[in-house]
Amino acid sequence: MSIISLASGSGAVSSHARRRAAVSPGCSCRDALPGNVAGAVHVDREPVGVRHGRSDGLDGFDLAGLASSTVRQAHRVFSLLLALAARDGRLTRNVAAGVRLPRVGRADKVFLTHGQVGERAAAAEPHGLIIRVLACTGLRWGELAALRVRRVDLVKRRLLVAESVTEVNGRAVFGTPKTHQRRSVPLPRFLVEPMAAQIPGRTGDELVFTSPAGEVLRNNNFRRRVFDRAAESIGPAGLTPHELRHTAASLAVAEGANVKAVQRMLGHASAAMTLDVYADLFEDDLGQVAERLDRAAAPAAADSARTEGGGPNLDAVRPGRRQHG
Repeated sequence: MSIISLASGSGAVSSHARRRAAVSPGCSCRDALPGNVAGAVHVDREPVGVRHGRSDGLDGFDLAGLASSTVRQAHRVFSLLLALAARDGRLTRNVAAGVRLPRVGRADKVFLTHGQVGERAAAAEPHGLIIRVLACTGLRWGELAALRVRRVDLVKRRLLVAESVTEVNGRAVFGTPKTHQRRSVPLPRFLVEPMAAQIPGRTGDELVFTSPAGEVLRNNNFRRRVFDRAAESIGPAGLTPHELRHTAASLAVAEGANVKAVQRMLGHASAAMTLDVYADLFEDDLGQVAERLDRAAAPAAADSARTEGGGPNLDAVRPGRRQHG
C-alpha cells in the first residue's frame, strides 16, 4: 500500500474548502491545502512529496506531532487532488487511496441549557443574537455567516439555508452548504423580534450578520473578540461556535423532536448519521416508549379485569348436569 509523506507543521482546512478545491475546475490546489502540506506538493505531471512503499497505513507515523484529525484532513485534500490528476490522465492511479488513517477520538459533547445559552448570549452583547441563533437552529458557522436577508421568512418563522461561506487563505469563498442541499430551518418565536430588528434597511441580498465593518463575519475573529471572552466570564471554557449545534440538537430532542426532524434541522446527510452522532440523546426515548405503552394499555387492562369479574364461571357445574370424574 502506498504511503503519503506529509510535511510537518500545523494547519487545517475546512471540509467545504477541501471539497470546493477538489471539484472546481481551474482551482488552485495550493489554495485548498494547509500551508504545511502545500510546501511539499507540486501537481504538474506527477506529484512531488509522494513516496511509494509497503505498509498497513499511517497509524505508526508521528507526522511531526500533528493531531489525527489534521492528518485526516490533509490526506483527504491530497487524495482528492490525486484522484483528479488520475482522472485527467496525469497519473496512472491515486496512490493515496486505501491508506489506513489514524483514528480520531470523539470528545465529550457539551450541551447547554436554555438558561446557559441566555447567559452566554448576554455576556456577548451586542452580538448575543448570533449565539442564540446558533444554539436554537443548529446552523453551521458558514451557513450563518452566509445567511441573506431574502432567505429569512419571519412570517413562517423559517430560515432558508442555501449558501455557506468559508475562509481560504484569507479570502471569503461562497458556495453551497456542506451536503449541497438546501434546507428550511425553523426559527423559534422568541427570536422573530430580534431578527426583525437585525435586518431593517437592508436589501434582500445583503448578509444578516456581518462584522462591525460590514464585511463577512469571520469565525476566528468572532471567537477571539466575542465568543471566548463570554466563555471566560461565565463558562464553560473551550466551547466553539460550531459546537452550539450540539446544544441545538439536545434542546430539540428535549422538546420531543424525532431523529428525522433533527436530521433535517441540522442538515445531516442521513438520519443514520444523526443517530450515530447523537445516539445518547435518544436513549431516553426507549423509556418514554415504555411509559406510553403502559398508559395506552392501562384502560384495556382495566376493561379486561371488569369483564373477568362479572363474567360466567366456566369451571362451575350447570344445574341438572352430572359431574363426571
